[in-house]
Amino acid sequence: MDVRQYLERPTKDAMRELPEFAGLSLDHVHLVRDAEEVSFAREQLGNCTHLGFDTESKPTFMAGESSTGPHLVQLATPDHAFLFMAEHLVGNAAGHELLAGILQSERIIKVGFGFKSDRGPVFRKFGIELRATIELSGAVKRLGYRQQVGLQAAVAIVLGEYLPKSRKVTLSNWAAEALSPAQQRYAANDAHASLRVYQALAKVAPQLLPQA
Repeated sequence: MDVRQYLERPTKDAMRELPEFAGLSLDHVHLVRDAEEVSFAREQLGNCTHLGFDTESKPTFMAGESSTGPHLVQLATPDHAFLFMAEHLVGNAAGHELLAGILQSERIIKVGFGFKSDRGPVFRKFGIELRATIELSGAVKRLGYRQQVGLQAAVAIVLGEYLPKSRKVTLSNWAAEALSPAQQRYAANDAHASLRVYQALAKVAPQLLPQA
């Protein structure tokens, strides 16, 4: 019989009482569309050893409907977030090459939540194998929680901050030709928050982190 005492994940109400996660402002969020943006993204992303990672997909609402996502891949450095829209990668060989180089790199570690459910869709959508990743949900769980811990709860537990997750934005059309400012900031800060959680754990409890 397991008689260990486990910690309880913070409730929604408890998380809302915390200081809000500041995240990145829109002027630090970049849509990777043209040659200039690809060049800037390559310079910033290539200089990092660890990047926050996340994806977004257009939600499905009909029974039996299959997702065609991910429609967006987000990569975050400490100061910037780069959004790779599937729509923008069509005919954008340089953008696709950059994304593939980062995601397949063994040198650049991608940190985030839910890699198990991202690998297959990323490969099917983009033909890119996701390598060198660190799954943070298990690392936070090893702080003493019985259940897996998602990004929002991890931000509360590790950073002591509240990461707002608007249902309206979560369920918005991530396959749209243009993303709204709210979508861009939401997506960017999901990846950025993952990186912040990793950095905090690496500083105070590196033994909890798995090898990439």
